[in-house]
Amino acid sequence: MKKNRILSGTRPTGKLHLGNLLGAVENFKKLQGEDAFFMIADWHALTTEYETKSPIRENVEEVVLDYLASGLDPSQCTLFVQSEVSEHAELALLLSMITPIGWLERNPTYKDQMKALAGKDLHTHGFLGYPVLQAADILLYKADRVPVGEDQLPHLELTREIARRFHFLYKKEIFPEPQPILTSIPKLPGVDGRKMSKSYNNCIYLSDSREESDQKIKTMMTDPARKRREDKGNPEICPVYFYHKIFNEPDKVELVASDCKSAARGCVDCKKEMACKLNSYMAPVREGRQAWSEKKDDIKDILTEGAKRAREVASQTLSEAMDAVGMHQS
Repeated sequence: MKKNRILSGTRPTGKLHLGNLLGAVENFKKLQGEDAFFMIADWHALTTEYETKSPIRENVEEVVLDYLASGLDPSQCTLFVQSEVSEHAELALLLSMITPIGWLERNPTYKDQMKALAGKDLHTHGFLGYPVLQAADILLYKADRVPVGEDQLPHLELTREIARRFHFLYKKEIFPEPQPILTSIPKLPGVDGRKMSKSYNNCIYLSDSREESDQKIKTMMTDPARKRREDKGNPEICPVYFYHKIFNEPDKVELVASDCKSAARGCVDCKKEMACKLNSYMAPVREGRQAWSEKKDDIKDILTEGAKRAREVASQTLSEAMDAVGMHQS
């Protein structure tokens, strides 16, 4: 049976956090037995970080370390850095020639990001056009399936629209229309109750030690109505309970909810139990991170081999696309 071609990636804007692990990498692990390509999207990092000269190279190393520590196996999938495969930039330029500006300006993620990152100057060609680069990333590998969160669905639909427009203009079917694979974990709350995000400084990182994660959990938001130990709570609005539902056993989760509603236990005890479950879950990742951090040469070899494998596929697709538009490639 033919395997699905999978493509996804992560922007290297820092170390990965628990939301990245549950929302993306755990999905990657399930898919790595397919024909899977997982990239570190360093070109995409520049779309918002171009002014700061952020340590993208160091962040790439951190993301690779987190990938490997979390269980991505380079013998089962292709791990590579986006900028090491020049065909990404070339196909993005080609696709930008045919993508109407109105399609990009209507993109809801573009509008949301402009508001969320109001402190940055994002009135650039690169930021407006980053969905075209994202489309090139996907189409370059003729991906059948793309693991995404719900907020990325408009980008995937735009990718399909660009593919259709290419086929309509040049009368040649090159790119399959990729379909989403949605994560089963909704957006994870950070320690302050908002969506876990580096920009909010509310993350539990995969690189955090047991002590660091314990300290963060101690400060976690709970039901604001529980001001005293004897106050009854509403677990459904408590981020700590959200974590219990992910990391605790089902029968224990029911007990946590019942105890919260009746004030049979306080928030401090609830956090301690959750921290214990979280740390048990994270133990293999922490051990993996420590082991891989001592194998930098091996990591370099993995990325070199990954880029070589990626270029083999990407160069063929780019050649087909260039031929379709009537451009000569030597």
